[in-house]
Amino acid sequence: MKFIKSSLPDVLIVEPRVFGDERGYFHESYNERELEKRGLRAHFVQDNHSRSARNVLRGLHYQIRQVQGKLVRVTAGEVYDVVVDLRRSSPTFGKWVATVLSAENRRMCWVPPGFAHGFLVVSDYAEVQYKTTDYWAPQHERCIIWNDPALGIPWPVNGTPALSAKDRAGVPLREAEVFP
Repeated sequence: MKFIKSSLPDVLIVEPRVFGDERGYFHESYNERELEKRGLRAHFVQDNHSRSARNVLRGLHYQIRQVQGKLVRVTAGEVYDVVVDLRRSSPTFGKWVATVLSAENRRMCWVPPGFAHGFLVVSDYAEVQYKTTDYWAPQHERCIIWNDPALGIPWPVNGTPALSAKDRAGVPLREAEVFP
């Protein structure tokens, strides 16, 4: 596995080695030992899988308690993936990083605890799978509004994306519960 540092020091892009021939390909989508060699010690307790149509935007989600780290990958289609630092004591508080995750590039993104995560589907549809370090706890789930001008994320969408009621009700970062 190749580990690519992002502009946010704790957010990593993981690129698996792919072995292919005329029959198809093989790659490891998760290897605990390789992650631990890079200092990423995470105990995953839940796997999630979503399928969304073009222009669906999910996020920016996080849990204020039962905080989750996430290892995110796309197994069909392509998304514009965004991670925002919500740790008030961090020098990168309120900063974000974006990357393209796709079935074609097979990259994964490590979203550490204390960060919000979201994505926009830029293909006809996308299937996103991710491992989490804690269980889903809807009572602790929070959402930063996708188009917060303070963040200035340049989502590659024409018009307004398709949003859930929860995502439409997201709050600006200045009003959000964040981490110490």
